[in-house]
Amino acid sequence: MAVTDEAIARIKEMIVSGLLPAGARLPREEDLAVQLGISRNSLREAVRALTAMRILISRQGDGTYVSSLEPHLLLEELSFVADVSHGDSAAQLLEVRRLLEPQATALAAHRITDQGLAALRVILESSMKADSVEAFIEWDIAFHRAIVDTIGNPVLSLLLDTLSTHTQRVRIVRGAHLATALESVHREHESILRALEAHDGQLAASAAMLHVSAVEQWLQARTTDLLTGGQ
Repeated sequence: MAVTDEAIARIKEMIVSGLLPAGARLPREEDLAVQLGISRNSLREAVRALTAMRILISRQGDGTYVSSLEPHLLLEELSFVADVSHGDSAAQLLEVRRLLEPQATALAAHRITDQGLAALRVILESSMKADSVEAFIEWDIAFHRAIVDTIGNPVLSLLLDTLSTHTQRVRIVRGAHLATALESVHREHESILRALEAHDGQLAASAAMLHVSAVEQWLQARTTDLLTGGQ
C-alpha cells in the first residue's frame, strides 16, 4: 500500500473509531504526521484526497476538520459519477437502481397516504402536459422522488435520486425515439401509480422493475447505435 493510501486509511480509522468524530479539528500537521509515522508531504496528499471526498473540510486560517459526515455530502461524488457516466458505467448505475427501486416502491405501497396518492396523480398529469424533454424529466424526477420520500428514509431517497440524475435521464430519453419513450414512460408510471393506489406491494415492485428495465433497454439501444454509427 502506498504511503498516502496508508495515511488515508489511518485517518479514516481514527474517524470510524471516534478518535476524530464529526466536526473535530485535526491535530497540527506536524503532530499528526509523527503520530501516523509519515512525512508531512504524504499527510498533505492524504488530507487533500479526503477533502475531495468531503470527509474532511479545510477552513482557511483555522485548520482542517472532519466534516459533518452527512450522507448528502458523501454522496456528492456519486452524483458527479452519474452525471458523466456513459456506456457500461451508466448501465451499472441503472442496475443498482433496478435492485433498489422496486423494493422501495413496494414499501411505499404500504405506507403511502391518500394525500400522497393525490399528489402523485397531479405529478403524473402534469408530466403528460410537458412540452419539452427537460420539463418532462423534472416531472419524472418528482414522481420517483415523491414515491421514495413516502418511506421516510432520507438516505434511501438521496441514494436513489443520485443513481439517476437529471443529466443522465435527459441523455437517455434523448437517445431513445422521443415520442415512443415518453408514451412508454407515461404508461409505466400509470401502472406504478395504480399499484400504489391498490396498496399492493408486490404489484408495485413489479411495475417499478419493468420501468427501470425499460430505461436500461433504451440505454443499451443508444449505446449500440453509437457503436454502429446508427446503422
